[in-house]
Amino acid sequence: MDNTIAIQLYSLLIFTISGIAIGIFFDIFRILRRTFKTPDIITYIEDIIFWVFTGIFFLFVLFKFNNGEIRNYVIIGLILGILVYILTISKYFVKINVIILDFIKKIILYPLKIVLNILKKILKPFTFIVINVGKGTGIFVEKCLNNRKKTKKT
Repeated sequence: MDNTIAIQLYSLLIFTISGIAIGIFFDIFRILRRTFKTPDIITYIEDIIFWVFTGIFFLFVLFKFNNGEIRNYVIIGLILGILVYILTISKYFVKINVIILDFIKKIILYPLKIVLNILKKILKPFTFIVINVGKGTGIFVEKCLNNRKKTKKT
């Protein structure tokens, strides 16, 4: 009897830790959404990916540690783990990681912006030529087509 209770408490602990892991996984998606603005369709795809990975993770843990049996303490452990994580660590985990990713994004994007500005300045005369040549070519083609139509009518 004591052995059964010990196994159930062990499973409760395992599923509480699994709930914390699911909370961390959820926060990773929250961090990415705050750092990188994406269209709604990408958000929907991210949600599907989250639920698929969460389901696979839950099934893996369920079969690995509880022989695939869903018991009350499994559900209680998951909910307890998610709640403990969200109420204690989640807020700080998200804030810190958003700050870190924003900093990394700025470090990467700042030199890229400088290079793009330099390239714009270097290529500006060429774009002027290409645009004007393109306009001239368009006018030339238009004149040729008009002359061709006039010659066909007569």
